[in-house]
Amino acid sequence: MGNSAFGGFPLRILQCARDNLKPALTTIRFLLFIMLPVSFAVLVMEASGLLYYVSRFMDPLMRLLGLPGEAALAYLSSVFMNIYSAIAVIQTMTLSGKQLIILATMCLVAHNFFVECLVMKKTGSHLRKIVVLRVFNSFLAGWILHFIVPEGSGSFTGIMALKVTEYAPAIGLDMGRFLEGLFPWFVDSLVLVLQIFLIVFAVMFLQRVLSEFGLVKKLGQLFSPLMGFLGLSSNTAYVWIVANTVGVAYGAGILIEEVKEGSLTRIEADLFNHHAAISHSQIEDTFLFVSLGVPYLWAALPRLVLAVAVVWVERARRAIFRSGFRVKVV
Repeated sequence: MGNSAFGGFPLRILQCARDNLKPALTTIRFLLFIMLPVSFAVLVMEASGLLYYVSRFMDPLMRLLGLPGEAALAYLSSVFMNIYSAIAVIQTMTLSGKQLIILATMCLVAHNFFVECLVMKKTGSHLRKIVVLRVFNSFLAGWILHFIVPEGSGSFTGIMALKVTEYAPAIGLDMGRFLEGLFPWFVDSLVLVLQIFLIVFAVMFLQRVLSEFGLVKKLGQLFSPLMGFLGLSSNTAYVWIVANTVGVAYGAGILIEEVKEGSLTRIEADLFNHHAAISHSQIEDTFLFVSLGVPYLWAALPRLVLAVAVVWVERARRAIFRSGFRVKVV
């Protein structure tokens, strides 16, 4: 019987890989349709002079965070679209390793904004509060990192390295400049998409293997004591693992189901959302930025620390104003 079980193990692993192939191919198609048009648009903006004016307009705000004005394009792209579109913009920029760490953290806090905020609303949180929480803390994280990240930290493997000119160009497409950057953009963008595809495939495969062998729930039990340190209920261990492996958007169904089944109260889910709003997808999305040159600890640890602080501050606020607290009200 033991031999049979042992013999079935590689077959189940192989089946996980096969089952993972189709969604992985769907993912790379999605990446091509998102990343290539976005990075191409930035290439056109740079060659036409528009990037200069966007950069100068946003420069005062971004400078407070130690970033160039054009970094706002990546941040807004992460908010209105997703992390892949943000990376497509970032790859066209000239950034130091420190600047990349700051911008990556801001994007990781605020990405896929509308979908994830609506998921959190559906599981018991006040929408306006979650919106303010994510925007404020994305800028707070960037501002703090501007002061604590040492110069020379990390490295940037951006493939286009377009640099905004220091003089005001005339608005109009400079075909010579555009054509000069077109072929390198195309080749290097495909290389980046392939790198990201391999990371996504590996994470999806890991998640499928964990599910196949029933390890996600067991890991949830193992991580239960950690939840107390994070300021969360031990009941949230399972959804915490889900949110940190596949993210809030992909794990939405599980999170909503846990609330519906009563495994999580709406108050527990709301407190969990305060944490997940700042820190989630610590594997897939984080490693996407690692592939660009961000050290893993700089990509993961600041968000985790900030999320823990946010939860404990929220718990203190509830303890002080307990009589006035109602989920979906404050």
